[in-house]
Amino acid sequence: MRLSSFFMPTMKETPAEAQIVSHRFMLRAGMVRQSSAGIYSWLPLGFRVLKKIEQIVREEQDAAGCQELLMPTIQPAEIWRESGRYDDYGQEMLRISDRHDRDMLYGPTNEEQITQIFRDNAKSYRDLPKLLYHIQWKFRDEIRPRFGVMRGREFLMKDSYSFDLDYAAARRSYNKMFVAYLRTFSRMGLKAIPMQADTGPIGGDLSHEFIILAETGESEIACDKAFLDMDWLGEETDYESDLQPTVDSFTAKYAATDEKRDADQEKALGDRLAVARGIEVGHIFYFGTKYSKAMNAVVTGPEGEEIPLEMGSYGIGVSRLVAGIIEASHDENGIIWPESVAPFKVGLINLKSGDEACDKACDGLYGDLLKAGVEVLYDDRSGRAGVKFADMDLIGLPWQLVVGPRGLKDGIVELKNRATGERQELSPEAAMAKLTA
Repeated sequence: MRLSSFFMPTMKETPAEAQIVSHRFMLRAGMVRQSSAGIYSWLPLGFRVLKKIEQIVREEQDAAGCQELLMPTIQPAEIWRESGRYDDYGQEMLRISDRHDRDMLYGPTNEEQITQIFRDNAKSYRDLPKLLYHIQWKFRDEIRPRFGVMRGREFLMKDSYSFDLDYAAARRSYNKMFVAYLRTFSRMGLKAIPMQADTGPIGGDLSHEFIILAETGESEIACDKAFLDMDWLGEETDYESDLQPTVDSFTAKYAATDEKRDADQEKALGDRLAVARGIEVGHIFYFGTKYSKAMNAVVTGPEGEEIPLEMGSYGIGVSRLVAGIIEASHDENGIIWPESVAPFKVGLINLKSGDEACDKACDGLYGDLLKAGVEVLYDDRSGRAGVKFADMDLIGLPWQLVVGPRGLKDGIVELKNRATGERQELSPEAAMAKLTA
């Protein structure tokens, strides 16, 4: 993509309403623009990151045996009345009526909808187990939306749901999602520490939230420093094997959110205690028969008996992750994207657009990178070099390939690693080899 044609309305000054790093940089980099309180339009640069994150989430859900579907954003109120949550959920749920005066709502979550779908279409224990998921926009009418997409009213979420015959099978599904989450966040360059959590309005008695460490995190957490050295991705995962030992290895060590911290355990850890700020990026729940009993979601068992489904739900804030990654990976100049989620891998900077030699060299590199399947943003604009460097640092692409008239006279270009700041002077061929390896 040529930057002269790309819609990327950057800002030099930080808007007054942007209180945290991710909100500031997302606005300044032209990733999003506010539509109304807590609701944002995703502009091309931000949308590319959003889709990268969504695809990683999708791939890891598929690998764990989940099947993707898509449920509606607007749900009938009657299924929420069946579960007993219609009145209990509170003012965060946007309640509406259609032209026939039927009570509807903009879904804040999908436990009721998926339970109805499975109840109406699965009749026998032979239909179990199942893991189903979708990635969909949701709405929760936060009383004080703030921090940009970190705590907005409209957000993109992956939510998956498990259906099993008994607790043992339900725990296996829970463990699959636990491990899938570790892998998902690791692929994004994050270490997400699983911490025991309250179940809140979802219900149930087993729950973990996944917290990434960031200096500007929204809450304080404490954990065993051993977490920081653990291999989150590890070897290829066999989801049909017993995953309990893996789950145990991550839950046996001390990790607690602010409200669950234990002074005695922390004292025992001594120098092994790490206290930091954290951001929640995922949450998993086992809630047994909470919804299946309320909504009569049963299957016929091996002996002909009716058995209520054992269920769990598993959420990842896809749009929230965009902000979370920025909070965890930035410097004073801008964003530092992990390569797996970067909107482009390479920023190609022409220091003197209009110069015949520079234009020819850049056009050649641009074409060769595209042919090699490398996503590249080519700054072909006229203007000062300082502005081009500042914009590239701001948007945080992993690599900057700089072409200028002085270097070309000596047959070299400059390759900069955004994360480390390391600069190398290389021949164009050597730079290409490094970027396409």
